[in-house]
Amino acid sequence: MAKIKACVVGLGNRGYDIIRGVLLKNDDIEIISVCDVYEDRIARAAEKIKEAGSEPRGFTDYKEALAVKGLNAVFIFSDWSSHTEIAVYAMKQGIPVASEVGCEYSVENCLRLVKTQEETGTPYMFVENCCWGKEELLATSMARKKLFGTVVHCSGAYAHDLRHEIAYGHINRHYRFDNYLNRCCDNYPTHELGPIAKLLDINRGNRILTVSSFASKGAGLEEYISTRGDATEEMKSARFAQGDIITTVLTCAHGETVLLRLDTTLPRSYSRDFTVRGTKGMYMQDTNTVFLDGDEEFYEPVKYYEKALNNAVQFENDYLPDIWKIITPEARRAGHGGMDWFAYKGFTDALINKTEMPIDVYDAAVWQAVSVLSEISVKQGGAPQAMPDFTNGKWFKRARRDVCSL
Repeated sequence: MAKIKACVVGLGNRGYDIIRGVLLKNDDIEIISVCDVYEDRIARAAEKIKEAGSEPRGFTDYKEALAVKGLNAVFIFSDWSSHTEIAVYAMKQGIPVASEVGCEYSVENCLRLVKTQEETGTPYMFVENCCWGKEELLATSMARKKLFGTVVHCSGAYAHDLRHEIAYGHINRHYRFDNYLNRCCDNYPTHELGPIAKLLDINRGNRILTVSSFASKGAGLEEYISTRGDATEEMKSARFAQGDIITTVLTCAHGETVLLRLDTTLPRSYSRDFTVRGTKGMYMQDTNTVFLDGDEEFYEPVKYYEKALNNAVQFENDYLPDIWKIITPEARRAGHGGMDWFAYKGFTDALINKTEMPIDVYDAAVWQAVSVLSEISVKQGGAPQAMPDFTNGKWFKRARRDVCSL
């Protein structure tokens, strides 16, 4: 493949930022088609692409955008609820798909995604950038080399104060408002689950068996809106279904447990809280600390953190993957410290070299199905929900696939 002729669907903040910071900086990509339901977003994206030397055609209908002659890839950044619809249509046209992360709304949609990819053979990647996170890859590399012994438990969170983005969603044309208004679930699990699933070999020798979710009451958004002098009547009258904290427990075929937390409507600083626990040690992302069997124990946590804070850097020379050791300033500037560059480069490299996608359709189905099963579980008081085997029995035969060389 000489050059990837790409369509970009969804030109809001995420789509536009990836165009500007990643796609236009990748010499293997030429954007020839863009699509959004809003004309002003089309104009903004087209202008940015023209500055880089291309003349993309703009559309408000994704089917028309995908009909442009010569396309051989589509990047999807649209509303969560449209990701599968667009991906399925593209794969049926033989157009390889790179889908931005999100959540799903039905198990049937997850099955449809898998079935379409299997039937068409069209390449598909779920672009979870956190799978390329520096700390996540460092810990995964250490786990692969058994520094933590047998891993028995992992935990993580999407902990990010999104009150303004959600509350002003209809003004800013963002879909989170309607999701929080109508659903109560872990609606964004993949930032923490993706790296954990990779570490635990989910869909590749291991699988998630059950999902159990619990919701706190939801007070954060409504109290936040009540303090805003510019709040609209719609915002003031909104009664959100979403709980402030969603806690989800996953069980795995090999006996591991996984604890996830969605925490987006209360005041806090950002965290993914990626944690790995094993028989010989542990890793904690929030403090970037490694504790190994035999290390000094403290009974006052603050004293331990004062001593051990950021001690994981001592392990980077031996365990940090090379991609992070040789990262360029341009890659760092591309977004999220470099994760965005690595993630989308993973897609283009696999497409050009005709190799397996680092995050495939089975990963997309399982990780997004957590949202669906979480919603059902919350309604049933936390009752465990069985995770379908989207691989249809292939999970224990499939070889491990890390996103980069460890």
